[in-house]
Amino acid sequence: MPNSLSRRDPTRRGVLRVAILVCSAVSVMCTLVPTLACADDPCAAFTWDVRHERTLFGQQPRSLAAGPTLAAAPAAVADQLYALKLTGQAGVTFAATPGTRPKTDAAYAGLVRLTVSAAGVYRISLDQPVWVDVIANGSIVPAKDHQGRPGCNAPHKIVEFVLPAGAPVTLQFSAGTVATAKVTVTRSPAQTP
Repeated sequence: MPNSLSRRDPTRRGVLRVAILVCSAVSVMCTLVPTLACADDPCAAFTWDVRHERTLFGQQPRSLAAGPTLAAAPAAVADQLYALKLTGQAGVTFAATPGTRPKTDAAYAGLVRLTVSAAGVYRISLDQPVWVDVIANGSIVPAKDHQGRPGCNAPHKIVEFVLPAGAPVTLQFSAGTVATAKVTVTRSPAQTP
């Protein structure tokens, strides 16, 4: 008995081919939609779970003026978004030599104190390309990891540090290109020091 689809009805064969092509096109589009969404939202390109940071950056920031010296450094708390007012870097006395040099003489900088109740991995998130160092017990704490996303400012960059509990640490901001930067400190959801 001859195959009814192939010999008897060429129209049905054409319809079947079109249906296969449409299904293939839909499958390809479904694969590309997440990629296109990332292209529309550069902040979606972080590979870490940054939902908490994104939520904080969607809130109204609290104004905080960074200190030009350690004695004048204000206290900050975790899980609060700040609009951090920086000062001209030339007028800042750092607790330690910054880890980078400013690209211009008109750079902005400042110091903030922070104490966390539990030791662990914490993230410092900024909406601008500002350098951040952390000083604990008189020494610079090396960054554990970092991520940044060009075109995103909610946040622009995130740097992870392992912080001690109870001891005050100094957050040292430098090489900023703007006088105000949004910043927040959050505990990493990974929690692997």
